[in-house]
Amino acid sequence: MEPRFFEIVRDAFEGFVAGVGGRRNSYVHNRGLKVWFDDDSREHYESQLIRVDGEVQLEIGFHAEHPKAVQNDEVLRRLLAVEPVWRPELGDDAVAGDFIGRAGWRRISEVWPAPDSEVIDEAIEAAARLADYVIALEPVRRLANG
Repeated sequence: MEPRFFEIVRDAFEGFVAGVGGRRNSYVHNRGLKVWFDDDSREHYESQLIRVDGEVQLEIGFHAEHPKAVQNDEVLRRLLAVEPVWRPELGDDAVAGDFIGRAGWRRISEVWPAPDSEVIDEAIEAAARLADYVIALEPVRRLANG
């Protein structure tokens, strides 16, 4: 897949979340897009290619990647405590639990089939879904963090 796919995701995403407060940071890498607010890069949103059972897939959602599993468990616990607030927006496809492929990290995310790098519509759809996660989770994440 061409890195340009994730540049399109970033550009579309920026439009979808223009009203979300906080200093937004983003980084396009060869396998995805990472977005975080203010200085909280350990708690971030990502659209990225991952391997699931040997197959490349697109993961979209929120990650807690603190150095200690107990910190990530606490982030997830706080978000699950307000699940009735964000679940209606994200639906049943949003899985809360262990990070895919890395012990100790946590996630609220979903997995899609790998996109066709030639299809701009797929990049815009991924951007819109990533924006759904930010719009649903970021306000409650900020409140939960105090």
